[in-house]
Amino acid sequence: MGEETAKRPELQMTTCPDGSLLIRQGAELPTPGRTMTDRLLHWAELDPDRLWIAERAADGTWRRMTYGQGAQAIRGVGAGLLASGLSAERPLLILSGNSIAHAVMTLGAQIVGVPSAALSPAYALSGEDRGKLAQVVAQLTPGMVFADHAARYLPAIAATLAPDIPLVCLSGGGGRPVLAFDALCRTEWGAEAHAAYQAVGPQTVAKFLFTSGTTGSPKAVIQTHGMLCANQTMVELAYDFLAEEPPVLVDWAPWNHTASGNKVFNMAIQHGGAYYIDDGRPTPDGIARTLRNLREVAPTWYFNVPLGFQHLIEAIEADETLAAHFFSRLRMLMYAGAGMSQPVWDRLSALARKHGRPDLPIVSGLGATETGPFALYHADRKEGPGNIGIPAVGVTLKLVPQEGKLEARLKSPSITPGYWRDPGLTAQAFDEEGFYKLGDALRFAVPGDASAGFVFDGRLAENFKLASGTWVTVGPLRTALVDAMGGLISDAVIAGEGRDDLRALLVPNWAALGGGPEARALLARRLADHAARATGSASRIVAAMVLVEPLNFDRGEVTDKGSVNQRAVLRERADLVAALWSDAPDVIRIEEA
Repeated sequence: MGEETAKRPELQMTTCPDGSLLIRQGAELPTPGRTMTDRLLHWAELDPDRLWIAERAADGTWRRMTYGQGAQAIRGVGAGLLASGLSAERPLLILSGNSIAHAVMTLGAQIVGVPSAALSPAYALSGEDRGKLAQVVAQLTPGMVFADHAARYLPAIAATLAPDIPLVCLSGGGGRPVLAFDALCRTEWGAEAHAAYQAVGPQTVAKFLFTSGTTGSPKAVIQTHGMLCANQTMVELAYDFLAEEPPVLVDWAPWNHTASGNKVFNMAIQHGGAYYIDDGRPTPDGIARTLRNLREVAPTWYFNVPLGFQHLIEAIEADETLAAHFFSRLRMLMYAGAGMSQPVWDRLSALARKHGRPDLPIVSGLGATETGPFALYHADRKEGPGNIGIPAVGVTLKLVPQEGKLEARLKSPSITPGYWRDPGLTAQAFDEEGFYKLGDALRFAVPGDASAGFVFDGRLAENFKLASGTWVTVGPLRTALVDAMGGLISDAVIAGEGRDDLRALLVPNWAALGGGPEARALLARRLADHAARATGSASRIVAAMVLVEPLNFDRGEVTDKGSVNQRAVLRERADLVAALWSDAPDVIRIEEA
């Protein structure tokens, strides 16, 4: 699709007796492949010298692995894991950031039917409380742990894993049985490994991804080989330019999260593309490394969170050479993780036009760890942010009337069979017809016209009532507030349950906001402008406070995907919430404007 005129998919919409709507595309999903490792082996045989994956070495150069080298390495790892007695009951635990070794360990486990679980490094590194890591270990009972450069992970490993659990690492091991990664890669691929490889099927567990959502407690979401392959078939049908040329990806997003660990990582393998591991982050400090990588590698498909795009825009607006290189072969930009504000969208669109890409799609979508993640998408150019598209081929979207909203539920071949070793939680996640309950509300972008796509209408668990009994739809209100602040904040938390009016805690973008009286006055003016456009008490925010202390992962204020957990922030910062209705000097009021 990309810049070409795309044929509008044919959608079928059925109204059920209870008022629910069923929406799906008319086309049927072709039979997916067997495993993602089969795709890697395909490219290794077809073109063994083709680049698969690259990372920055210590000297700043790119360390590269071809598809042929990757196939040899994952076979060795797979054979070694089997010899060590790993299985679904004793899976591989991964404590590592994105790296070539991490990729090889993941696929080495998959090729012989051994699941792995990549955790957010924060589980082991952020603070002394390792409660989440201990919960994960108890759920999985891992038979081995991989930590690339292990020294920084050793205290957490020692605190949560039995001393006889072996450690695979590149460096820094100690205190338990240690296997060298390079030696593991050289394990002989024998008859046992080949038999295990042939036994892998669609229902075989490929990996576990952990998500906490609004609960704060890690849940092991089962990811089968069938899920991963079906999801890539859906992606291929949605973004047909992927079949025209192998994608080139420059990606920082963590593999412990479904967006990159499933969709983007596997998208390269599905199409024989090149995956460059971006060692940067969407932060004022981390963006410099991302920019260095983008100066050297021009992606064909690029993903970031809205805050990351904001940092990127500020750099490429000031650097014509970088901008020209960045846009030189782009076919699509994708944002997710949070809503993109209109000012960021407008600046990004203006840059695309300036550099000869006026029709470049800037897209989003909707999915979850439980959905593979690919579920709703759009691939054509829209006039502004917010549209999350239509159901992918093979996905049935069910919209159920709830509390004046339309609750979204999904059924497809890429939906998880459930949560590992937790049948009760699994049962709660699905309705009586087998649809997975997203917990999100959607609304038609154009009333009654499903083909025009849908707009996110809030998390049902986040919504609340004012003292008047008026419902507050938190998700769209947060998006509107961030939009009104024009880049001064990256997110907001809405407070006011059981009260007479609404107030907010603001997550600042310090690079844009600055400090001092001028910053306070600017926030007050923007807040007053937003309040003036409100249509009633459920959309009018009368006061706010800037969060000086960063959001805390350990306390559940940030989800595993990096988004703000509204409920957790309100709970953990109850003192600040109460202060919003006081005379505290830090409270910014619309009367100050």
